Amino acid sequence: MIRPAELAAIKRGEIDLAFRRWERPRVVVGTRMRTPVGLVEVTSVEKVNVARLTADDARRAGAASAAALREALAARAERPAWRVGLTWAGEDPRVALREAVPTAGELTQIEARLDRLDRASPVGAWTRATLDLIDRNPEVRAADLAAQVGRETQDFKRDVRKLKDLGLTESLDIGYRLSPRGESVVDAGLPAPRERAPRPAGTPLPHVGAPAARALRAAGLTTLEAVATKSEAEVAAMHGVGPVAVDRLREAISEAGFGWPRS
Repeated sequence: MIRPAELAAIKRGEIDLAFRRWERPRVVVGTRMRTPVGLVEVTSVEKVNVARLTADDARRAGAASAAALREALAARAERPAWRVGLTWAGEDPRVALREAVPTAGELTQIEARLDRLDRASPVGAWTRATLDLIDRNPEVRAADLAAQVGRETQDFKRDVRKLKDLGLTESLDIGYRLSPRGESVVDAGLPAPRERAPRPAGTPLPHVGAPAARALRAAGLTTLEAVATKSEAEVAAMHGVGPVAVDRLREAISEAGFGWPRS
């Protein structure tokens, strides 16, 4: 429920509040949420009187004014309003884990964890088959992968998230791919390491959504460096690249220190 621009502002320390209409709190102090900018931690949760919200509340929530903040909370007025404190809590630890090739001891631990997931699953052993499926079919829609193995898409995606938590897969705007860690796990069960297409050189794109990802891929813009060779107006004019995608690209390019001409 946090918009991309707000997430970027939380990471920069410019926003540290959010306001929500909930019957009861959906988060507690200490909750850490995985987001496109890393971990966002909940630092406080308290019920508030909307009529008493201040200009400082609005500024800290990224709203234009207290009146604008109250207007944004006008919907679902029958529910209590909650002030939620937020702070950026660092990068998602799974990002570093994905790049870490496991030692022999870690590989044994990973194999044991995969065995436990297999035993606990109502569909039987699925972990190695799913890793192999993703390895052979990178950047293929989850629905298409699930259909290949006769599974419901949501159940399949739920299981892939378990592999992602182990640092073995990466979620893309379209489908998945194995991480370097995941490739090592798959290769450990093969007579020789599998030959794979090289990963794109350069800074990866942020998550921009499947339509934008398809448009950028079709134009050969698969890294931030490549996107920065076009103007913002040119990218925004591409079919499938909407305002949210442009915002995410702009933030990523700025964070990477590249220039991005507006037109």
